[in-house]
Amino acid sequence: MNATQFFGLTAAALVGLGLYGLIVNPQPLRKVLAFNLIGNGVFLTCAVIARRATGAGMPGDPVAHALLITAIVVSFAASSLAVWLMLRGLDESGASSLADDDSGDVSRNAEPGRCA
Repeated sequence: MNATQFFGLTAAALVGLGLYGLIVNPQPLRKVLAFNLIGNGVFLTCAVIARRATGAGMPGDPVAHALLITAIVVSFAASSLAVWLMLRGLDESGASSLADDDSGDVSRNAEPGRCA
């Protein structure tokens, strides 16, 4: 097994774990972390594809690397925004889960026109 195959399998494992976490977990923070795993798998796949072209004797393309670095920065900003929105929703509603359970009194005490 060479490095390209190893990184390709690692990228597939990251995407698979991210999809599993996105589907199974009802907590918003875990969904954001699972979505980040999927993104990291995609970034690793793109990096492997860009490196594979340079390994085949073709000149390296700096555009692919610049796009990956930009995508990582955008992913970090989107994750920060998602965590901020979760914290804001926790302050507003008091609910820290996306599941529809009646364990909290938030949904029963909410105003009629306001989402709980």
